[in-house]
Amino acid sequence: MVDLNYLRRHYASLSDDGLLAIDATELVDAARRIYDEEIAARGLEREEEEGGDDPEIEAAPGDVDRESTEETDGEPDWLGDATVAATFAVRAGTNSEDYAVEARDALEAAGIECHLSRIKIEPPQDPQPREELRLMIPSKLSFNATSVLDKEIFNREEEALWKAHFEELSDDELRAVDLRFILAGLRDRIERATRAYQEELAQREITPRR
Repeated sequence: MVDLNYLRRHYASLSDDGLLAIDATELVDAARRIYDEEIAARGLEREEEEGGDDPEIEAAPGDVDRESTEETDGEPDWLGDATVAATFAVRAGTNSEDYAVEARDALEAAGIECHLSRIKIEPPQDPQPREELRLMIPSKLSFNATSVLDKEIFNREEEALWKAHFEELSDDELRAVDLRFILAGLRDRIERATRAYQEELAQREITPRR
């Protein structure tokens, strides 16, 4: 069973060398997307996969051609202090563009400012430029955006993985599943976030909004 939130934290905790050492060809699609997002967010460049007809090549810091960057809307004034909420690799035969627009719409519906950019990436040894869509948000809203995107977009994938996992179990194995144990990590994360927030409120002697 793949926990997408765990994978995001795990990949983020790895060094650049540790991240690049992962064999992306062995990852399931959902895990591969998260892996590609982390690679892109760090501006790393993976080696071409052997036997692949169309390997995904991410940008190294100097590989992005800023003059060929196409913005899907006007640039907001906070873009200079923005962070990437999500990236979507543009590949033939995928609905990544629709997926990116859906993510942008979810943030906007939640009242979170965002900006969707189309980036052309031109690695030195690849004559064909690659493209990715980057959903940018003000840095101070990163936790808010992560919550919205998880709830409205990414949790669907996680639900599908849970469903596929449970379908593979025998009757006895399914009956033996202990959801309290499986979900303990999620509950602990909620408790820790709540405690951190309440402690900061108390330290500042602030009364939370009702």
